[in-house]
Amino acid sequence: MLPLRHVRVWRVASVILTMLVLAATLMPAFWFFDDKRSALVWFHHADKWLHALTFVTLTIWYAGLYRRRSYWRVAVGLMAFGFLIEFCQLLVSYRTADWVDIAANAAGIITGLLIAIAGAGGWCLRVEEWHAARYSGS
Repeated sequence: MLPLRHVRVWRVASVILTMLVLAATLMPAFWFFDDKRSALVWFHHADKWLHALTFVTLTIWYAGLYRRRSYWRVAVGLMAFGFLIEFCQLLVSYRTADWVDIAANAAGIITGLLIAIAGAGGWCLRVEEWHAARYSGS
């Protein structure tokens, strides 16, 4: 983990974010993807794009907390989380597990890692530095 001033805050926020993603993936999605009344009926493969976007976001989030040399751990952890999501979706009758969702998750992780390597990684340190400068009177 990066040398953050507020490690506990970042960890709690990370757990909350991850649990919200898990809860969202296990909620009934009939209102969102129902063919007749869908809010996204015009957007083909919206579910796959949402998986990818979610995992881009999670990857950038966790890349903000860890050093670049630990990005592989972020990727492995998020892939495991993606498999957990699909396994949990097998256990509920109103969701379906799909290997293409796993592929979308992997694409999101790779994209997120590329964004992190391009400069977004370590963003938590920059947020803490900005916050310290803003509220220290500098």
